[in-house]
Amino acid sequence: MIEAVRHFRAKAVGVEIDPERTKRIRERLSSTGTSAELIEGDLLKVDVSTADVVCIYLSDSMNAELGPKLKRELKKGTRVVSLDYQLPDWSSIREVTVNTAGIPRKIYLYQAQ
Repeated sequence: MIEAVRHFRAKAVGVEIDPERTKRIRERLSSTGTSAELIEGDLLKVDVSTADVVCIYLSDSMNAELGPKLKRELKKGTRVVSLDYQLPDWSSIREVTVNTAGIPRKIYLYQAQ
């Protein structure tokens, strides 16, 4: 979220269910001078239909739950970027491997149909 705002001037909205993690994210936003909306709630219950890009870092099981919701709600052409975990029943349009702190990570790019 922070990098999207910093580098692409995105209007970012984050969703986090864990109150402690929400607090840490708000502190990080403040310390970096980054402005973004942060919703403390369940991503499966938040309306994402207005999103142009959805970035996720969730487990395989959460992606399996989220995938059908994204298919229902996202408008055609909306991009979905997932770090490390694929979206079942979605076909990636691009996959990139990046190194962060010497650890190879996989980024999957999808586009809503």
